[in-house]
Amino acid sequence: MKRLSPREIEATSMEIIDREAGAHHFSADEWKIVRRIIHATADFDIIKTVRFTVNALAAGVASLRGGYPVYTDTHMLAAAIQKRITTAWKCDMLCFVADKDVVQASKETGETRSVLAIRKAAPMLTGGIVAVGNAPTALHEAISLCEQGAIRPHLIIGMPVGFVEALESKERLFGSRLTCITNLDRKGGTPATAAAVHALHFIAESR
Repeated sequence: MKRLSPREIEATSMEIIDREAGAHHFSADEWKIVRRIIHATADFDIIKTVRFTVNALAAGVASLRGGYPVYTDTHMLAAAIQKRITTAWKCDMLCFVADKDVVQASKETGETRSVLAIRKAAPMLTGGIVAVGNAPTALHEAISLCEQGAIRPHLIIGMPVGFVEALESKERLFGSRLTCITNLDRKGGTPATAAAVHALHFIAESR
């Protein structure tokens, strides 16, 4: 068996995805997002569940190209996207979920660290991207802060995974007037969310 380079493996994978997905209704740039999520998760269900609001991709690209911050709900997600995003666009990566003051406040109040962390980040998020792949409470709080006018991100990528409030938080996001990319089921997580950010990066590079 011929050994393929990483680039050849990725190219072959994308060819398989295109072939197995068949005809679809996505624009060329939307398909770049969807295809990369499939590549990261090996899950074709995203074709049926993913949702883009009008101008979501343009907003995400503008945020990256403008060097605005990217907020993540976990350090795992930050690690998955940090090198590429910070090198190319000089965007600050924000993740406060493990900060001592956040941990202490969570113990004292009973509120989740995910909620308290995004509240801490709120003053820094104007124009940025909020990427949530794990904590539905973080996504709910991001929506609430937007509705209160406390944060004004260009784009929310909301793909938390799980059984408690994961779907509900994404339904709330897509039902709001906020610019977003999401998927309306229980699936998601760090791989899917990181893939969406990476795809936005590649789209931004191509323009």
